[in-house]
Amino acid sequence: MSKLWIALGALLIVASACSSSGGDAPAGSDSTTDLTVFAASSLTPAFTQIGADFEAANPGVHLVFNFAASTDLATQIVSEGTADVFASASGAAMDTVATDPGVSGRAIFATNQLVIITPPDNPAGVVSVDSLTAPTVALVVGAEGVPVGDYAREMLGNAGIEHAVLTNVVSNEPDDASVVARIAGGEADAGIVYTSDLAAAGSAVASIAIPRRINVTATYAAAVVAGGTNPDVAQAFVTFLNGPGQATLTAYGFGTPPG
Repeated sequence: MSKLWIALGALLIVASACSSSGGDAPAGSDSTTDLTVFAASSLTPAFTQIGADFEAANPGVHLVFNFAASTDLATQIVSEGTADVFASASGAAMDTVATDPGVSGRAIFATNQLVIITPPDNPAGVVSVDSLTAPTVALVVGAEGVPVGDYAREMLGNAGIEHAVLTNVVSNEPDDASVVARIAGGEADAGIVYTSDLAAAGSAVASIAIPRRINVTATYAAAVVAGGTNPDVAQAFVTFLNGPGQATLTAYGFGTPPG
């Protein structure tokens, strides 16, 4: 008889352990789903707000952002595969991730254009793109291979003044936020960044428009990265960008997706 009670007791312990550890989490549990989003640095202010809105609309989801140049993020994803979502300012960077490890649900969610910025007092008297050719102008741009830097070089090429202007470059920065910081700090006379950077910079910089005929449009796409731990939540975030997120993106100076 004692052996029978011992056997029944063991069965009850196993059943209890299985019911507590297996299956789905019960409704109302305090479990949290972390979603890792790799995003272009120019998206930092807008995505910080969008992230808060997405979390509010999806209780239990916590967004973890990694902001940097799109090309650097693509390299990190290929080597480490740690992202659930990739939001890129560069089509080429997104193509890199699409090749390895792969993406799904790729969707364009915003556009951006370039603008010239100067310190508020504009000490070099920059009034146009052509002003950047003056040998006395100290210019800061994004480095080659960084989307904002590549777009700036493309724009200057469209204007036919790339060589003359690039000889005035005193610093090649890793992202647009670094360009803004140098100009806001009075470390150079002018910089070339995205129009969305103006919303974040506020009165710390002045701006000069670039004519549409030579300007470059940056197209932003987001996608679910293959191998992520939460593909359904990741897709929900990508969808959110083209839904409720559009108002926030517009408020932060981004253009709407084509069409």
